[in-house]
Amino acid sequence: MRILMVEDAEDLAEGVITHLARGGMVCDLAPSLEDARDCRAVQRYDAIILDINLPDGSGLALLREMRAGADRTPVLMLTALGSVDDRVAALDQGADDYLGKPFDQRELEARLRALVRREADHKQERITLGSLTYAPKDRSVTLAGRRLELTRREAALLDMLVRHRGQYLSKARLYDSLYGFEQADVGVNAIELYIARLRKKFVGSDIAIDTQRGIGYRIDLDG
Repeated sequence: MRILMVEDAEDLAEGVITHLARGGMVCDLAPSLEDARDCRAVQRYDAIILDINLPDGSGLALLREMRAGADRTPVLMLTALGSVDDRVAALDQGADDYLGKPFDQRELEARLRALVRREADHKQERITLGSLTYAPKDRSVTLAGRRLELTRREAALLDMLVRHRGQYLSKARLYDSLYGFEQADVGVNAIELYIARLRKKFVGSDIAIDTQRGIGYRIDLDG
């Protein structure tokens, strides 16, 4: 699960990002509206945590832009403005949930997961590719009727490949989906390790992960 946090309070943001990472979420930080727009231009997010008072304007402006462009990414408003009028205004403009500061990080995480589950209910419940069946809601995978046990990183990588089945995805794009923009201690070549692990699980099946040197990887039917 990949989250964008639009928040200019550095200490608060770092605490949230660290907590969400422990729960298996990749969280990118945008301290301004401009940064948030740049992030959204190059990355799809499962949910957005959006502050209202930002250095270059109101987070509600970004929310309006998203909804006007038919972007239904779940948005959780996170702000110190706690009046009923503020909450009603945010919800009326398309916010999916609202959490006032200060807050418990466990509640924030639970609300994010609930929003993403709710959105998943409106999407395809199963993706089938040959003998492979993938359920995006809980990232469960079966191969020829047998459940595959995947690590969190393996499941996240397979999620990207299956959602873009038949298309080549670059190593850099896959890396960003697993680790976020600011991961410093893991190199991009880690993707090769996870690709190798997935290939090993698919041995003897009709599923193959192809490599196109200089372009990337794709999942498709073997042959």
